Amino acid sequence: MDPISTLLVVVAVVFGIVLLVTVLKTLFTVRTASAGLVERFGKFNRIVRPGLHVLIPFAERVFIVDLQVKQVQFSVETKTRDNVFVQIPVSVQFQVLDEKIYDAFYKLSSPQKQIESFVFNSILGHVPKLTLDETFEQQSGISVAVKVELDSIMSGFGFNILTALVTDIIPDIKVKAAMNDINAAQRAQVAAQARGEADKILKVKQAEAEAESKALQGKGIAAERQAIIDGLSASIEHFQGAVPGSTSEEVMALVLLTQYFDTLRDIGTRGGSSTLFLPNNPGAANDFQAQILAGLRAGYPPPVFKG
Repeated sequence: MDPISTLLVVVAVVFGIVLLVTVLKTLFTVRTASAGLVERFGKFNRIVRPGLHVLIPFAERVFIVDLQVKQVQFSVETKTRDNVFVQIPVSVQFQVLDEKIYDAFYKLSSPQKQIESFVFNSILGHVPKLTLDETFEQQSGISVAVKVELDSIMSGFGFNILTALVTDIIPDIKVKAAMNDINAAQRAQVAAQARGEADKILKVKQAEAEAESKALQGKGIAAERQAIIDGLSASIEHFQGAVPGSTSEEVMALVLLTQYFDTLRDIGTRGGSSTLFLPNNPGAANDFQAQILAGLRAGYPPPVFKG
């Protein structure tokens, strides 16, 4: 190949490379949920939307601005009104306002740093006025206050603050342990009161049951004695009718003496009974009768029988 042909090939290759670079620097795309700011010779020229666009080669350049929602998190340390240091994590969600893309790109060099500064300022303006308990109670109110203040400031720079959430309130570890101890003591007191009330109710119910049991037992004994008296009365009346001239006291003594000997017979014939020593003199029966009548008079009022 002669020198002229070689030169032509080199020129063609260089031209092709220059053309390719020019095409690459001329065509560009902007993706969805983004916007492009085009500068011409360093000066803002226009805003371009998602799609394929053309730049003037070597004269214009483009900067892409993300329009999606972003989230940043901060942790603010401050002191409450009752001198308790707390850590307050704050989560902020924000995005660039579509109609203020220019302001969002050119007015702030570091938006996240600016947001962090305003969040610190807002938290430090609210929490030191509250006690620790009030801080916990007004957690959602603090979030709303931070969001309103932050939004009013950042909207002037082209940013929309969607939320500013106070996600937690973390007191000093010693204060947290003391709060847990207080809570545990209060719960133990409530549990003790509940157990005391339960024991009181149980004892009252036991006393009521015992009183009712004794009342029923007394009624049973009274009914049993009344039945015995009625039976003896019927026996006496029957005996007097069969044996004329007998007195009620004689009949009563005979009946009781008979029952006494029947009882002794039952005791003697029942297995496991102890040995009984009884007097065997001729007057023993009269002694038994006198003792039974004396016990009867001492334990019961004298019955009234029809003669």
